[in-house]
Amino acid sequence: MAEDITAEIRAFNRFYTGQIGLLEEHFAEGPLTLPEARVLYEIDARGHTTGGELFRALRMDRGYLSRMLRKFADAELISYSPNLEDRRSNNLALTNDGDIIVERLNQKSDDAVSQLIYKLGDSERRELAAAMGVVRRLLRDAALSPGPIVIRGHRLGELGWLIHRQGLLYNEQFGWNIEFEALIAGIYSQFQLAPDAPAKDLWVAEQDGRITGSVFVMPSDGLPGSAQLRMLYVEPAARGQGIGAALVQQAVRFARDKGYERMRLWTHANQVSARRLYDAAGFAIVETMIEHNFGKDLDGEIWEMRF
Repeated sequence: MAEDITAEIRAFNRFYTGQIGLLEEHFAEGPLTLPEARVLYEIDARGHTTGGELFRALRMDRGYLSRMLRKFADAELISYSPNLEDRRSNNLALTNDGDIIVERLNQKSDDAVSQLIYKLGDSERRELAAAMGVVRRLLRDAALSPGPIVIRGHRLGELGWLIHRQGLLYNEQFGWNIEFEALIAGIYSQFQLAPDAPAKDLWVAEQDGRITGSVFVMPSDGLPGSAQLRMLYVEPAARGQGIGAALVQQAVRFARDKGYERMRLWTHANQVSARRLYDAAGFAIVETMIEHNFGKDLDGEIWEMRF
């Protein structure tokens, strides 16, 4: 598996290097080389910076970068000013002429990208941009800052996605087999087919256009006045931001506001992170059982909160 992934990444690099070559051709007739354009882009993005910051960000040869900056200064594309925080270095920023050059470079870049993707339809372009965003996120691009987390109702097509993701994630994390996926497919179906009263609802956490978690509430089977918290999950890459706690709080608040007397949930001793959330929210264990489910021997637990 690791060898296959390595080979796929190397194949992508070879392909993408060729695409970058096509983009570079758009600079061939201009006054700047691609490395020079990259330096000007970086200065423009930062507003003001230092030679040391550029060296660390761009990983260029220090001497080559210094010669390039002198060339820009001689051409009056950048200007220097004292760095009050560090007297050993100077701040540098684009001049008006530098701003004009970068504006022209941006237009060239836009034209190059437009030519690269002009045969793609709108949905394919969105898919391409989303895939590039995934690459940047997974490889921890420092320029990316996560957007706000939005908790909303579910949309058409998302129940299937939630079943798919949780089936995969629980297999990866706990080794649970396809029995778990089959079970939760039925659970989501029960939720959707249940009447609107007693109250039920499902929430999805979304960040930067991606589903990062979900939970739902429906009446407990055979227990009048009791709500069931079901299928809490958070994407691994989104953990540590309080998404799980926010989803649990949303579920508890809903059950209380809709007049339920208590809320229950079923979990397992190996689901350590989820159990911490339930404990912090005020749930307590009321029943334990030994199970053999999803291909594993498990310690099942029923947790409950009374309102």
